[in-house]
Amino acid sequence: MTILILALLIGVVAGLRAMMAPAAVSWAAHFGWLHVDGTWLAFLGYRFTPWILSVLALAELVTDQLPSTPSRKVPPQFIARLLTGGLSGGAIGAAGGAGGGSIAAGIVAGLIGAVIGTYGGAAARTKLAGLFGSDRPAALIEDAVAIAGAYLIVCCAA
Repeated sequence: MTILILALLIGVVAGLRAMMAPAAVSWAAHFGWLHVDGTWLAFLGYRFTPWILSVLALAELVTDQLPSTPSRKVPPQFIARLLTGGLSGGAIGAAGGAGGGSIAAGIVAGLIGAVIGTYGGAAARTKLAGLFGSDRPAALIEDAVAIAGAYLIVCCAA
């Protein structure tokens, strides 16, 4: 049950920052914290995958600050969050034991978490931006929550 909660939470991270969750699970797989070897998720632990996903995560942190960045709730952004949430949840699910059942349950939990993170993160950011009178501090707080959350989740799943 703990693994499914962690898969749900990594999905929430994907809802906040789409590329943060796969970057975190990729590093965890690369260092052997998440055991995805022998599964279709093994590519997450390959030599260059964590670096590529980290560059994409950093780019997302920068582009999120731009006024021209579309809402996370528009179809392309929302679908990206679902995909990365499901993928990351599946990687966490793989830590729950051998077999596709753990991965499949992790994918479902990650998808649910991505929906929660997408809509909950948007609502929280809007409320914070209203309190601060500016979106930038709210965005930076959201960045910090996504980064710290991703790290803590993969550490707990290890």
